[in-house]
Amino acid sequence: MNKKIILISSLLLFSLSNQSCRNDFLDVKPTEQISASDLSLLNNDAGADSFVTSIYAKYLDWNISSFSWVGITTIASDEADKGSSPGDTGGDKDLLDALNFTATGSSFQDVWQGHYQAINRSNQALYFLPLLTNANQDLRTRLSGEAKFLRAFSYFILVRSFGGVPVVDRVPVAGDENDRKMLLTRKSKEEVYAFIMSDLNDAIAALPAKSAYSSGNVGRASKGAAYALLAKVNLYQKNWQKVIDNCNLVTGYALTPNFADIYKVSGENNQESIFEIQGKGGAAQPGIQQYSQTQGARGAGGWGWGFATPSQNLVDAFNAAGDTQRRNATIIFRNSTLYDGRIVPATVENPFYNYKVYSSNFSGDDDSDANIRYLRYAEVLLMKAEAMNELGQTGAALPFLNQVRNRAGLANSTAVSQVDVRNAIWKERRLELALEHDRWFDIVRTGQASAAMTADGKSFVVGKHELFPLPSSFISEAKGLSAQNPMY
Repeated sequence: MNKKIILISSLLLFSLSNQSCRNDFLDVKPTEQISASDLSLLNNDAGADSFVTSIYAKYLDWNISSFSWVGITTIASDEADKGSSPGDTGGDKDLLDALNFTATGSSFQDVWQGHYQAINRSNQALYFLPLLTNANQDLRTRLSGEAKFLRAFSYFILVRSFGGVPVVDRVPVAGDENDRKMLLTRKSKEEVYAFIMSDLNDAIAALPAKSAYSSGNVGRASKGAAYALLAKVNLYQKNWQKVIDNCNLVTGYALTPNFADIYKVSGENNQESIFEIQGKGGAAQPGIQQYSQTQGARGAGGWGWGFATPSQNLVDAFNAAGDTQRRNATIIFRNSTLYDGRIVPATVENPFYNYKVYSSNFSGDDDSDANIRYLRYAEVLLMKAEAMNELGQTGAALPFLNQVRNRAGLANSTAVSQVDVRNAIWKERRLELALEHDRWFDIVRTGQASAAMTADGKSFVVGKHELFPLPSSFISEAKGLSAQNPMY
């Protein structure tokens, strides 16, 4: 990959995944590069699948879903602290915790680079799939839908994080001046959102329902995932009726009766799951690189690095709501016994740890079997409730809010007015989705960030902290084609 431009790769090179003998789309890792002259070797169903498999595999990498992502979404927010040992900065995690964001920070560079690498793989899949004429046409159509869903997924993360970003909609050709400008010129936030919605609408037309996938294809993008993500994209743009319309099309899902079961291996990809990043764990099995390990309990009797420890602020929020079920499924406490019988002794370094990333079978391994839950049916219900309330349908919104509350063992909300119901929904999102990488973006989009961070002892600068800084390496290479975000 050309160091000069983070995103670029030659049209004639493609990172592929080794095929295994098992029919499991995650039993692969991107390890090879092939030239276009070898394309005939891939002109079959397995070859077509490999192009999209390599996109999914990218989301297991350190620079896209692991330590840096945890830093900018969880540690920076009011739901977690840096944790670990006082002298262990985690590279820049101490700076993120203090909202001391800098354009040279390694975490911003990682997340930016990782998602553009995923986008590049999506673009290559979309280029090559039409050329694989010996592969089944229905399969190629579905795979193209998956590639567009994943491209939209990455762009949604980028636009929420950085605002307007370059939209790379094809494989760039090295040396082409127009492609160089495409790679280095920011589009507006509105243009990025329009591109995301176009990709998701294309994905919806091509993807099957979750129930149509075989057991060897569990975790692939589905029509329901595309509708749910499209609802969330519209939520961030306050397109309230479109939020409702898309939520109504997320069918075939239901809340998991016991909240704590969602985060066990047995609860992965269950009836509530809409889209997860899949971790396998174990020898020669792909997992999300050190995602669990970096957040595991640290010190004597522990099994991890101890970063991103739930904040006292979050613990207090659960306690104030009387929400013991979700609190105890979200937070590991010292001197407690976990669901698998593991005792967390008093000797671990921090008082709280993230229970949602705990892996019972591979607790201290680099690659664990923990998944990242990105879209759940509970959030669909809360998005629908929020949109209905914003449109003045407050009474009709309450049953959807109450479904989520009741599953957590809480009584129906007593909120009545539109303002009170709005605040109740925001509060519910905090408790339901705690430590699932949404809190920072939620408080920014809803205008709660300044007050929330002040309550957590942090200083949120209005006009600056709503967006993260673009990596300085990108700004340097852009040479005036793209400007840095304000106040960085």
